[in-house]
Amino acid sequence: MRIRPLGSAWLCIAIILGVFFLQPRHLVSQTSANSLAEQQIRDKARNLLKQMTLEEKVAQLSQLPGFPAPEFRENVSQTMEEVLKSVGAGSVLWVKDPKEINRLQHVAVEQSRLHIPVLFGLDVIHGYHTIFPAPIAMASSWDTKMVESAQAVAAQEARAAGIQWTFAPMVDIARDARWGRMVEGAGEDPFLGSAMARAQVLGFQGEELGSPDRVLACVKHFAGYGAADGGRDYDSSYIPEEELWNVYLPPFKAALDAGSGSVMSAYMDLNDVPASGNPWLLHEVLRQSWNFQGFVVSDAFAVRNLVTHGYARDPQDAAHKAFTAGLNMDMASGTYLKYLPIELQQGRISMQQIDDAVLPILETKFRMGLFEHPYVEESRIEPTLNDPTHGQLARAAVQRSTVLLRNDGTLLPLDKSGKTIHSIAVIGPLGDAEADLLSMWGAMTKPGPTVSVVQGIREKVGSAISVDFTHGPNLMREFPSPFENIPIVPLKEQPAQTSQEAQQATQDAVALARRSDVAILVLGELDLMSAEYASRSSLKLSNGQEELLEAVAATGKPVVLVLINGRPLDITWAAGHVPAILEAWYPGSEGGRGIADILFGDANPSGHLPVSWPRSSGQLPLYYNHNLTQNPETSPNFKSRYWDLPSTPLYPFGYGLSYTSFSFDNLKVTPTVRVGNTIEVSADVTNTGGRAGDAVVQLYIHQRAGSASRP
Repeated sequence: MRIRPLGSAWLCIAIILGVFFLQPRHLVSQTSANSLAEQQIRDKARNLLKQMTLEEKVAQLSQLPGFPAPEFRENVSQTMEEVLKSVGAGSVLWVKDPKEINRLQHVAVEQSRLHIPVLFGLDVIHGYHTIFPAPIAMASSWDTKMVESAQAVAAQEARAAGIQWTFAPMVDIARDARWGRMVEGAGEDPFLGSAMARAQVLGFQGEELGSPDRVLACVKHFAGYGAADGGRDYDSSYIPEEELWNVYLPPFKAALDAGSGSVMSAYMDLNDVPASGNPWLLHEVLRQSWNFQGFVVSDAFAVRNLVTHGYARDPQDAAHKAFTAGLNMDMASGTYLKYLPIELQQGRISMQQIDDAVLPILETKFRMGLFEHPYVEESRIEPTLNDPTHGQLARAAVQRSTVLLRNDGTLLPLDKSGKTIHSIAVIGPLGDAEADLLSMWGAMTKPGPTVSVVQGIREKVGSAISVDFTHGPNLMREFPSPFENIPIVPLKEQPAQTSQEAQQATQDAVALARRSDVAILVLGELDLMSAEYASRSSLKLSNGQEELLEAVAATGKPVVLVLINGRPLDITWAAGHVPAILEAWYPGSEGGRGIADILFGDANPSGHLPVSWPRSSGQLPLYYNHNLTQNPETSPNFKSRYWDLPSTPLYPFGYGLSYTSFSFDNLKVTPTVRVGNTIEVSADVTNTGGRAGDAVVQLYIHQRAGSASRP
């Protein structure tokens, strides 16, 4: 809520005791008209299914890769175009060019026997052309309406360019910052994670599947992917069932309650059973407990990789185990195309099972309107992608997502008039970055122009202040990313430097800081450093960035640290020595302008952390909602669970500063608290500072006694 100085607002929150999550927003109207439309869709799908051959049915259970994939070639000798002509396909993966999408769709619709359109899928995670802040950043806004609006823009742009299906939102709970894919989710908390899951599904799909200018959502990765051992991407997860139900599954349920039409299974083993062949996950939880009526797609090549896991004895067995577990569509491995017909011939699966798997895919295509409008209207692309309101919303999203971690002596906001500050040094390997502001997934779609931090600062101050930039040491991974420089991922790291070159770059930065009134250091991680296949053993500022920071701070000049990253980093030294710290995450296309708005006070930071910020990677996994234990951290004599470091986070979950201040008073709870009752919690929120600002009002509840210990 936005509150003017000395203004007050009254907050009321209704809670049903014993129910952990907000009640789902009901999206499917129960009117007779909608019921009739649903029945017509089901009838159309069943009638089409009756006309299909076995091979055509299996093709609908297959997603074809739109890029060279040796895994697919092992199973399928035909080209993608030949497959589309002969039997069609459920989906095509990672074709981005609208003209190529139209060409392939014409092949599927006009040259196949039954004229069934293809779903074109792409990882539109937080933007297509206009790239919004990464999901971990948008979760920092705690603003579900903003998140819904951002993903609605992403859907509109993607759909205009021919993409009908996005592999988002990712709702994996992440409690270990070493895990690189923390950047794609909403952090550690199932309540906030569920709120963000709902908002993103509503943004992507609208009020119902098939809404104009929207795309099919695909909630992922089902389930437990974020709990990988040691934060190592793809590694096994071992999660007790109680923790699954209470922590890891609720955001998925929230996404499905919001209407998500598809689900993606995860890569890893869950309690020794791979998620893509896990009957408990895909059948008992998803279909039996939750009555999910959509379809499940594997992650890329995950069906074939059941052999690699040691779970399936060969590719045919992999197809059998994935299919009978409840996985409808094989992403890009061709395993279903080759082996499901053999499975049927050998009597290991039935035609009824195949029909049951195909039907929700056909129903989805009818709901999406693909049979009536299969092609891209190319005249709509440019006006949609260049809509100026999209950039404005992206800039506002940066302002709301940035977290002010420290502002000692109220160094921020900086004066942009030129009266007190005459020169600014922008320093660091991410100060002039563009693609690296987008995250790996943002840079992989069709991003438009991106505003760097130094560009945003120069635009903000104009000729009033001299702004100089120096890069500092280059950033690179010890082990390169497998996503670097492949055809579908035009991303690369910065070039390697000798130790002498890196040392000289640091010396140049220190010299510039000495000549300037203020130093703004822009440090953190390249987009490929916090992404898929991007886990870390240490969270320290890498590649000489820590040394650069300390050397610049030693000049005695005022220093502002701006972090560009996808996870908490070890900034323990900075938290005690750098007066101002802004966490900007991967801020997207308008990152430079949004950050400049905050640095110079044209926007008031309102972000709050969706994760607990560790002092050291040795604390991980770290999260606020753990059980009290016999020696709670709230005990009077408690100091730490470690003898060498406080066990509390550097910055707690929900933390975030503002350029103003707020008071929360007159807390009331009515009526009497009893299990099953609805209670009303109210408070007075007052802006006690000198600027307008946004307050994120956080309410925490705790069960004091029961049949099990509770967080």
